[in-house]
Amino acid sequence: MHAVDSRPNPAEAPQAPPPRHVARVRNRSQRDSRVAWLLSLPTLAILVAMLAYPLYRMIVLSFQNMRLKELFSGKTPPWAGVDQYTKALTDSVFWGVVGRTAAFTVVSVTLSVLAGLGIALLMRRVHAKVRLFMMIAMMFVWALPQLVAAQSFRWLTDSDFGVLNYVLTELGFDYATHSWFVNPWEGWAVITTLVVWAGIPFLAISLSAGLTQVPKELLEAATVDGASAWQALRNITLPILKPLLMIVTTLSVIWNFGLFTQNWALRDGHPEPVYQTLATFSYTQAFGRSNYSYGSAISVITVLLMLGVMVFYIRQMFKIGEVD
Repeated sequence: MHAVDSRPNPAEAPQAPPPRHVARVRNRSQRDSRVAWLLSLPTLAILVAMLAYPLYRMIVLSFQNMRLKELFSGKTPPWAGVDQYTKALTDSVFWGVVGRTAAFTVVSVTLSVLAGLGIALLMRRVHAKVRLFMMIAMMFVWALPQLVAAQSFRWLTDSDFGVLNYVLTELGFDYATHSWFVNPWEGWAVITTLVVWAGIPFLAISLSAGLTQVPKELLEAATVDGASAWQALRNITLPILKPLLMIVTTLSVIWNFGLFTQNWALRDGHPEPVYQTLATFSYTQAFGRSNYSYGSAISVITVLLMLGVMVFYIRQMFKIGEVD
């Protein structure tokens, strides 16, 4: 005979209802989530209207053959498939513009980040009043519109009335009536200087704020242990500053890769082929030569080229959010 076990199986036993406070927390979380989505809807609608729809229209246009006839008559342009992309990808001029834009981005971002980091480190060592003066000066530079800054540099480097030529001539160099844009290397040096000068305030102020997160105790302990300034920077400061450095560098890459205003204004709205970047090249093709579909295809390729950088930037933002 076997004794009948009247005890219920724990797996089959009815589960006890969740405690009231757990249910309240769950309901509150769901309600907060709905409120967050409701509050985000206006922003999402504006983003869709201002970004998604134009991007959709640009992609559609890149697969068509829009000409002046269709533009003025309002007729739907004929479908061209991937002809515009084939034309761009087999064009040596287009790849020259891509290489020039990439080279400019690498050089300008490297110089900007190094200069911004150097100024941020300097701001930690100067007197508070000097630091405040530096912050105000950089805020003025930061607030200056790109077009105004470009016009100022254009005046500085003017061949007839430029201050730069005057100063160099007074110093004994033969720079009277010297044109800085005849030689592409000199011209790109002027454009790069303008972009780096305008980008330093954002980088220096951001990195200066990041440096406040570096514990002074660690730096003092490293100094007591005999570490040099370079060793403290490499082994303590830079590892702590790395997430912020990655973000500001990625943002600088995105901004500088889309260079338009500076070279456009310095070349008086007609940049020569050696001063064309992807942004000005697509604009020139679309609106200067009425190749609207070809210009759209170049813009779509530019967006695809930057897509990897954007994904990297978003991943960094999510990583920082997870750490917080």
